[in-house]
Amino acid sequence: MVSRHGNSIISISGEIREAFKGAADLILPYRCALCGDVSDSEDRFENYDSLYRQLYGKDPGLHLCGKCLSDLVSTDEQGRWLLCLSNPVENDPCPGLALYLLFPYKGIIERAVPKIKFGGQIGLARFFGCVLGSALFDVGLSADLMVPVPLSQKRLEKRGFNQASEIAYPVSKLTGIRFAEDCLIRIRDTKKQSEITDKNLRANNVSGAFGVSDLWDVTGMTVIIVDDVATTGATLHEAAAALYKAGAAKVLCAALAGNRSAKNAEPF
Repeated sequence: MVSRHGNSIISISGEIREAFKGAADLILPYRCALCGDVSDSEDRFENYDSLYRQLYGKDPGLHLCGKCLSDLVSTDEQGRWLLCLSNPVENDPCPGLALYLLFPYKGIIERAVPKIKFGGQIGLARFFGCVLGSALFDVGLSADLMVPVPLSQKRLEKRGFNQASEIAYPVSKLTGIRFAEDCLIRIRDTKKQSEITDKNLRANNVSGAFGVSDLWDVTGMTVIIVDDVATTGATLHEAAAALYKAGAAKVLCAALAGNRSAKNAEPF
């Protein structure tokens, strides 16, 4: 960048440029990634910045306002463990499959998930992964592997990332459970579950959709499957069935959010 004064040309140094950038930040404050309002939580976000740098080796660049943070109200601890399937089925290959749901799918979470999936806000997925990981650490959950629900190759190429994987990675780091991103694979493509409202059709849509990669031997292992949102639980249930078929000893499920409560059984 140059400045002209008369016939002279003065180069603006990198230090001065950074000073102007800092001044611009004061004039144009950061905006909250969730609501778009001015972010007023920077000073209270230092611990997360430090954690993010440990996990990813760089600053998060994520800004949230105090109001959105205060609106993140998790489900009561006693109500977070549910049966995975909202409608249990006869001859279930994995009966009693447990699901951990941290947030109800409403309010801030309901607005955040589309921003992650369709707005490309990976930083939000990682933030919520840290929140979920912290909660599961407090539970004392242990397992051999942490496995995200995989996307189809077509959908992965279109989106550029797997939101379940971005959530699961910090969960694995915070709980100390080995991250196995390529353990589960899609063996057939499916329609988007969010576009199907009928529970039976949702179950049929993902039936037999998953398998375990030849790169992994899960025999005798305890595996935790992670997804962003659980509705009927059909997707997680099919993923668990594939792991059990491959020899896993125990499978648990965890999701950031869901839109149901324990109506089919007592919480675990």
